[in-house]
Amino acid sequence: MTDLHAARYGDPDARGILTDVIQLQLARRSVRRFTDRDVTEDELTALVAAAQSAPTSSNLQVWSVIAVRDPDRRARLAALAGNQAFVAQAPLFLVWIADLDRAHRLAGRAGTEVAATEYLESSVITFVDAALAAQNAVVAAASLGLGTVFVGAVRNHPEEIAAELRLPPHSVAVFGLAVGEPDPTEAAGVKPRLPQAAVLHHETYDAEAADAHIPAYDQRLAAYNQRYGLSGGWSDRVIARLRGPESLSGRHRLREILDRLGLPSR
Repeated sequence: MTDLHAARYGDPDARGILTDVIQLQLARRSVRRFTDRDVTEDELTALVAAAQSAPTSSNLQVWSVIAVRDPDRRARLAALAGNQAFVAQAPLFLVWIADLDRAHRLAGRAGTEVAATEYLESSVITFVDAALAAQNAVVAAASLGLGTVFVGAVRNHPEEIAAELRLPPHSVAVFGLAVGEPDPTEAAGVKPRLPQAAVLHHETYDAEAADAHIPAYDQRLAAYNQRYGLSGGWSDRVIARLRGPESLSGRHRLREILDRLGLPSR
């Protein structure tokens, strides 16, 4: 089973401990092509139970998730999320919501306020909690034989997404998750990650030592990309993706949009 480590790092010498859970995690890949099999209600219930078992800051539970099955709605969401066809093709599209409105509703019923929700810390908590929950769901999906792919492009048009999903104020869609049975004919593999020595520091941060491993990783990822008809390595893509506001697909306006949606971040 050491092949799982080798694939994850693109390094035939990679080794490590394996458990059933770690095997699922190491084998995870993004799935963008699905069979016609539906995701059952029991499977959806299991995914949400796994999600709710993730840690949540101060037990605030400031996230919600919307299960979208309707083909027409999935098609509209696909158009808003970068025209990615797999969003419409997947039998289930989960939209994860940073949801501070539940706390506002609690306060309203109690005749008080939750002014701390206007500060950046509260917004950060909602995004972190949603991500932790969704990743739990991803691992649970893999254990059920289901494939997934995260869709950050729902943040390209957050106001339109909010309208489509009838979100209350003080909430925003932070990412989507396409879910379904993987199509075995999809040409895709486990994409190699940076070597651990590039991300794992001991006691203090050592940028020089970590960055020394990036050139070899660029070569490994370029070789992987070439197998699937893509070009380039990792460093060039990072620089291109973060070059400026024009590379953010409209998300450079996120702060002002969050303000309008009722999630200010003072």
